[in-house]
Amino acid sequence: MKLSKTGLAAALSLAAALAAVPATASAAPAPVDAPAAYAAYNGSSQEAKANKAFFDAVLKSVAEKRAANPSALAVTVRYSVASAPSFRSQIANSTRIWNSSVSNVQLQETSSSPDFRYYEGNDSRGSYASTDGHGRGYIFLDYRQNQQYNSNRVTAHETGHVLGLPDTYSGPCSQLMSGGGPGTSCTNAVPDSRERARVNQLWANGLASAAKAG
Repeated sequence: MKLSKTGLAAALSLAAALAAVPATASAAPAPVDAPAAYAAYNGSSQEAKANKAFFDAVLKSVAEKRAANPSALAVTVRYSVASAPSFRSQIANSTRIWNSSVSNVQLQETSSSPDFRYYEGNDSRGSYASTDGHGRGYIFLDYRQNQQYNSNRVTAHETGHVLGLPDTYSGPCSQLMSGGGPGTSCTNAVPDSRERARVNQLWANGLASAAKAG
């Protein structure tokens, strides 16, 4: 998620003007191939690569646990909010939205051995999903971006990457993975029918892959 070069100076000025935001609760792992510019939901090839790596890391983590419960009808993906306490409400909302939208995968909070973690803080890249380089994924929620855009939408959008969805910035507000493409007035935090079907399709395959790996 990055601005064009022409918008970078303005974005950096905005970052300076919004300096009075909460300090990061916990430092996130260094992102994989993260773009260097201030983020505003514009997308990038680096980000697409990181999103795919994130999904693969989560699927691998789930597969490692699959042997313990091979008869489950849905994959359970566990997450931790310990490093993103300011966004606990938005994360809970995102979990409810996704769990009610899809059937082949379910999200569940845990305090032990999560498949991915949420982090919060200030980052010139904005909010993003990536891997920690050690077979696990994480979501970083940026304070400034969550002030500009609807925070529930940002959180649900980034969580969509956990479930395997790419960014589609040219889409309408009704499309969750269009991110900030429709502008800051868009508050929709619910995936559309195609996004729901895609996640169910991915995790139907993910269920088989996890069972095989387990």
